[in-house]
Amino acid sequence: MRCLPPHSIFFWAIPAFSPSAMRLSSGGAAYVTAHAVKEWGVSPELGLVLGILAAAALGLVIGYLAIRRQGIYSTMITLALAQMFFFFCLQASFTHGEDGLQGVPRGFLFGFIDLNQPMNMYYFVLAVFVLGVFAIWRITNSPFGMILKSVRENENRAISLGFSVNHYKLAAFVMSAGLAGLAGGMKALVFQFATLTDVSWQMSGEVILMTLLGGIGTLIGPIVGAAFVVALQNWLATSDFPVTIVTGLIFMACVLLFRKGIIGEFYASRIGKKLFG
Repeated sequence: MRCLPPHSIFFWAIPAFSPSAMRLSSGGAAYVTAHAVKEWGVSPELGLVLGILAAAALGLVIGYLAIRRQGIYSTMITLALAQMFFFFCLQASFTHGEDGLQGVPRGFLFGFIDLNQPMNMYYFVLAVFVLGVFAIWRITNSPFGMILKSVRENENRAISLGFSVNHYKLAAFVMSAGLAGLAGGMKALVFQFATLTDVSWQMSGEVILMTLLGGIGTLIGPIVGAAFVVALQNWLATSDFPVTIVTGLIFMACVLLFRKGIIGEFYASRIGKKLFG
């Protein structure tokens, strides 16, 4: 069995916190970061910043259109825009179509940290992961985060209290897209390529599976879900059993048997209630 690459867990756990429009934002940031680093010769940190800005811009456009509709209509708008972006990446010259951007140089972080050294890259991704989790925790527990929670629990009540719900939704959409863009840019640097796989529907499906498996609405849930799915994929890669069948069965089990996910079910259990109240 292959050894589980730790950076894979860190990479996948970041976007698992923000599955909305992840396919578009993460993939777009991967292409922008890869193109900027390879073709323009910018530093990796600047390439990441450009990728995050591009992802946030995409999130602004998608969010502006999606939040004006509710339920299935919002989902269909997001799905349609994501498919349009996929075919744009397929036809655009700077993405190199089906070949993608290969051989993306990792370069030197801040001009002196060689990211071609595996341990340097490992600690760089780990640092980004920790900062990302801290940012999510801080936002969630801020007044802004509390308003978002109130919108999620009872949107009509939030409106009656005088909050501009659409503005808060759009801000959350942009931040979510930026976070996914950070993960996409990191992926382009870690694996040194950006391809159509980054903007395919399978990408968003995997992230949603990780979130469902770990537990929606929990901070540690996506981390657990990402670790489980990545470990499972690495283990199944050495066997003849189709990975897609296994992930499909897991997805069905999450929906039908334990909707709260691993962490959610643990919190709801007797032990979890004793530990966390």
